[in-house]
Amino acid sequence: DVVLADAFDNDATTAIAKVTEISGDWRGLDIGPDTIEMFGKEIEQANTIVWNGPMGVFEMSNFAAGTNTVAQMLADATESRGAVTIVGGGDSVAAINQAGLGSKVSHISTGGGASLE
Repeated sequence: DVVLADAFDNDATTAIAKVTEISGDWRGLDIGPDTIEMFGKEIEQANTIVWNGPMGVFEMSNFAAGTNTVAQMLADATESRGAVTIVGGGDSVAAINQAGLGSKVSHISTGGGASLE
């Protein structure tokens, strides 16, 4: 699912929908609660996690929940069970630092796709 907005604005009217149900001028600006839960289940099982790209428009507080929650999940996985967590790409680095969690993951690289090679 996805958090929809009727404008690219932090104060836009929002709704939650399946990706296949986006219509008209609505746009997806964050992942929805079901998707957050799905990511959480996968992260809980993973020993190595590579994150390259924010979940939504984290620069706008009303669309930062997906990104901030995934950032917290990575930090928790690192701290609680020693998972190796790699954050790659300038936007992902900005997002995890904005969430105050940059020091809680294993590795940060602004290289993005280059960090995957």
